[in-house]
Amino acid sequence: MPVVEEPVPVTRVLGRDREEVSRHVFRGGNFFMIRMLNRYRDELGVTALPQEMALAAQRTEEHLRSSTVDLALETPARAQGRVEVAVTLTNTAGHKFPTAYPSRRAWLHLTVQDAQGRAVFESGAFMPDGRIVGNDNDQDPTRYEPHYTRITSSDEVQVYEAVMADRGGDVTTGLMTAETWVKDNRLLPRGFSAAEGGSRVATRGSATADGDFAPGSDRVLYSVAVDEAAGPFSVTAELVFQPIGYRWAENLSDYDAFETQRFVRYYRSMSETSALVIAEARATVR
Repeated sequence: MPVVEEPVPVTRVLGRDREEVSRHVFRGGNFFMIRMLNRYRDELGVTALPQEMALAAQRTEEHLRSSTVDLALETPARAQGRVEVAVTLTNTAGHKFPTAYPSRRAWLHLTVQDAQGRAVFESGAFMPDGRIVGNDNDQDPTRYEPHYTRITSSDEVQVYEAVMADRGGDVTTGLMTAETWVKDNRLLPRGFSAAEGGSRVATRGSATADGDFAPGSDRVLYSVAVDEAAGPFSVTAELVFQPIGYRWAENLSDYDAFETQRFVRYYRSMSETSALVIAEARATVR
């Protein structure tokens, strides 16, 4: 917290100049909303300067890339017509990731390419409309993607998220109707104690039975069928973060209100830029 050299008021309203004031910044993660506010600034009456908003979004993206999650690939192996590689994520954020409003999600995007650069496997591809290929909830609002320890098919995607359900057990994005969590496999912070945190912050769903899902990290094994004659193979793993998931925006389209329809219009016009790669790694299998 660097010290400000000159006297400054600590508040804009009736603030008195004070000596020895230090600067501090609370960096959020919603780069997408900042860019949306800037793009539709005239409609929304935004008074901050365009360059200030653009800089805020840029700094948010830099923070997400540098101070949230580290990704590592274990040395891939090839045997009996399969490529196997494990992805390890390490949470460096100091809290669950993603955190804050439950519209936020992060997921693993992994591809395997042969010696000619042709994709032989892909899990977690991002679509321009904001959906994740293979994610159950994006295809059907009544379902959600489970937590995985091992992925063998392209329609299996490791999505880190908190999913709510209403009193009847139906999946919902409505805060006023939500009663419980049916899934919460958000990456735990280092030092997290479920016993001390209680049920309010507990892991939910199939992640509770995953021995590799632990405070500070998670490990996912990918096992991919390949034609061994097409090698060597290149493996690329990315962690992608999206502040507002597809379903959280699309579910609003059913409401006949100016505000919700406006937001859905904004989202659809910008959905292609609603996600950001925040960590990545590559490896070769010979």
